[in-house]
Amino acid sequence: MTGSVANASAASGTEVGYPNGHLGHLKPEEQEALESFKTYLAEKGYYKPGPPASHDEQTLLRYLRARRWNVVDAFKQFKETEDWRKANDLNVLYDTINLEAYEASRRLYPQWTGRRDRRGIPLYLFEIRHLDSKTVSTYEKAAETNPSKAVTDGQTSPKLLRLFALYENLTRFAQPLCTELPDRAHATTTPITLSTNIVDVSGVSLRQFWNLKSHMQAASQLATAHYPETLDRIFIIGAPSYFSTVWGWIKRWFDPITVSKIFIVSPSEVKATLEEFIDPKNIPKQYGGELEFTWGDQPKTDPFIKETVRWENGLKDFPEGPKYWRPTADGTRMECVAVGSEGGKQRMVSVGTLERICNVKEVEKKVNGDAEALAEEVKGLSVGDDEKKEVVETGEEATVPAVSA
Repeated sequence: MTGSVANASAASGTEVGYPNGHLGHLKPEEQEALESFKTYLAEKGYYKPGPPASHDEQTLLRYLRARRWNVVDAFKQFKETEDWRKANDLNVLYDTINLEAYEASRRLYPQWTGRRDRRGIPLYLFEIRHLDSKTVSTYEKAAETNPSKAVTDGQTSPKLLRLFALYENLTRFAQPLCTELPDRAHATTTPITLSTNIVDVSGVSLRQFWNLKSHMQAASQLATAHYPETLDRIFIIGAPSYFSTVWGWIKRWFDPITVSKIFIVSPSEVKATLEEFIDPKNIPKQYGGELEFTWGDQPKTDPFIKETVRWENGLKDFPEGPKYWRPTADGTRMECVAVGSEGGKQRMVSVGTLERICNVKEVEKKVNGDAEALAEEVKGLSVGDDEKKEVVETGEEATVPAVSA
């Protein structure tokens, strides 16, 4: 199977590809399905309409798209995910994970380059050759200990839970950041809920693939189940001659929709294919672009992002480790907060703010009373009940003042 610019363009589809099926681009029957889904979820006790709503519409739409707009099927997947998140204390895991443990996981899995594709979707790079047996074994041994305050039911492997801290970073940091950047099409109407991925399989032996098979299969299946519709185009580069064998395994790990987004690109087509979807300045040099990005690097934050963020606390770029965005008290801006723990101490640092431009009218509906909105929007803070009460009553964190517009 070989991808090309033409094939990739066709497979992305004018009928089903982004932004179709996303907020601002819903067909009447899709909008109806969304309203029915919210009603059904509320009846089952898995959704509160608010304001503010317990879940935003762009998240609900991910499940509907994954289940081809079947409300009952979407509910089943949504329920299983919400139950799984609760059983594994996902918010607490992300907000209290040790920074060293988080970085160890980040260095092993797909890494955000700090850049976006031509549609404004965050661009990730995954170089599989670094996952040799020794590296994976060392990581899995270290992952046997709990790096956070999360209390889990023990049903999901600790090494996989660390991986999902990275998915939390995608959905709570990278995607919300890209959503509020004004230099993209549909910036005021359509949130970013996807990612574009370059997967480099060059230099990987068949034995290495075989050794990684069970680990990658488990990770892929859990991600498909609990983070649906977060992947858009996936470009596989450097495929060896035996890759058709590996492809036979991989196809079974994903649903058909995800499989349709995977393109195997021949060496002669790499530069042209990537440039069709990504500006050369955002393509790593090793794939014919201009970006100085080497596997393991921290994100090389887009200069436009640096110019757009109103930085706080003397920062000029995003710090390492887990971060998320939340609305400011008046709802007009988004505040980035760096969390996680370091040296046994909880980190809670205000990084900066962005003007909120996407679905501003919906924002105004959600912010119905500053105290109530702030209480609902502050998610997963790893503080005690008394401190949480202080956040609600005063609008301040225990250590960091809430940022206003």
